[in-house]
Amino acid sequence: MPFDVSPFSCLDNARNELIVEIISRTGGLISTLGSSLIVEDILKKVYKGKQTDPYQRIMLGLSLCDILISTFLFALGTWMVPKETGWLWAVGNTASCSAQGFFWAFGGAGELFYQMAISLNILLLIVFGWKQETFRKKVEKPLHIIIIALALTMAVIPLAFQTYNPHCGNCYPEVMYDACTNKKEGNLCIVRGNETVNYMFRIINGALFYIALIFCTVAMLWVYLHVRKQEVKMQRYNFRQHNAENHKESKRIRKVLFLYTLSLYFTYTPHLFVVSVPKHIRWSVVRTLPPLLGFWNMLVYFLPNCLKYQREHSGTWLVIAYFQVLRPRFPCVLSLSSGMCKRRKKDVEDAPEMNFAKINTANEESSPPPIDATDPKDDLHPHP
Repeated sequence: MPFDVSPFSCLDNARNELIVEIISRTGGLISTLGSSLIVEDILKKVYKGKQTDPYQRIMLGLSLCDILISTFLFALGTWMVPKETGWLWAVGNTASCSAQGFFWAFGGAGELFYQMAISLNILLLIVFGWKQETFRKKVEKPLHIIIIALALTMAVIPLAFQTYNPHCGNCYPEVMYDACTNKKEGNLCIVRGNETVNYMFRIINGALFYIALIFCTVAMLWVYLHVRKQEVKMQRYNFRQHNAENHKESKRIRKVLFLYTLSLYFTYTPHLFVVSVPKHIRWSVVRTLPPLLGFWNMLVYFLPNCLKYQREHSGTWLVIAYFQVLRPRFPCVLSLSSGMCKRRKKDVEDAPEMNFAKINTANEESSPPPIDATDPKDDLHPHP
């Protein structure tokens, strides 16, 4: 099988290739670790019979997709690229290249779909007054099925048409060409892949990228404006205590949505601003920023526990709080010393904010009204 043996064509020289490869693999490992911590936390709750809600199960799906793309595309990197390409550390073959492309397509699509699912979940909770139990019964199961089916379809079609091929140090949907044997010299023929599949994949993947950014942005702004409107009412009128508590919960969940959307921006929007820059700079950005999404999501997911730790240990820096919250979750082999493993503390108990269901499920006793909902019997009493 002929390959395009031009390892520096995307990054100009061997020095750029080495730098980008090291950064990409490091980011992939960090992201995989961050997503693995989220997965471990949720699965541990399930194993111990603790309550989980749709938000946490959506985060489970998002983290699993991120582990696939961070591990196979970034952490393993050129190890899965056919060695005939000449890329740095390339030791793979056609089969490993196809596997890398498949997990990139499946994980990348699933990642974007689940980011939109988080925004949808919080939008329905805050703006439309849904409870998590309602979301679970009406939306959650079809949502997971649709996401997995769409992501799997996007990944399988290029695989079926042998369209995952090496390009710029990784394997993506690409068409491989070689000189034709039965035509005039200089003409190229397709030797692997399908041009139509490649073209359609690029269109669909690009559309999904913009739809995810637009949907998450609109949801974030909608939630922000809704909570802001409630803040104005709170300043002008006296409400019952449960309304004040629900409003406080709305502000907290709004912050969660903002931070998740911000992590999406940090990961993907720089791609929009490097289209017209030199090729080696563009590919440097593409290979170094996406691996960090799992890390950003991990910071947001465990933030409530860290804030709780700060409240219980006044004067503690947020960085130290993260260390104390996450350290017991690391395997012993990653501890700083074997003695630390023996003396390590139990996990920091979850803050109430870790589980949206504690406020929003309908099956709890004395279940409060939907977030920011106003009791119809509650008259507004202006301040004198």
